Amino acid sequence: MSEKPKFVMCICTGECPGFQSLNLWQLINYVRNELDVEYAIVHPQLCVDDGDRFLTDYIKPNSKYIIGACDPKMQRKMFKDAFASVGGDFDQQVISLDLRNMSTEDAMKKVEEAVKQTVSS
Repeated sequence: MSEKPKFVMCICTGECPGFQSLNLWQLINYVRNELDVEYAIVHPQLCVDDGDRFLTDYIKPNSKYIIGACDPKMQRKMFKDAFASVGGDFDQQVISLDLRNMSTEDAMKKVEEAVKQTVSS
């Protein structure tokens, strides 16, 4: 997988108390402008029906994704079927990041580390 990873931020409706310390737009603009990603996008709630439809339309079987959202185990449980439905493999294609309860700066560092990890894999 030589292409750059794609960053998807799920903001859990914007109402989740776990994201109150995170400046979403500062994070997204940092990721898209400063890190080596194909692009960065925001989805309001990937774990609901329209999130499944979005992922099914969006996923490419040989692309790498970094998903910032809730618990990585929960992400796998919620998104693996969408990946499988288009011939993808969640475990091979996704780096799941739990960005809840983090400052914007800490979230930036965590995403930066994940981007570096995709370059070395």
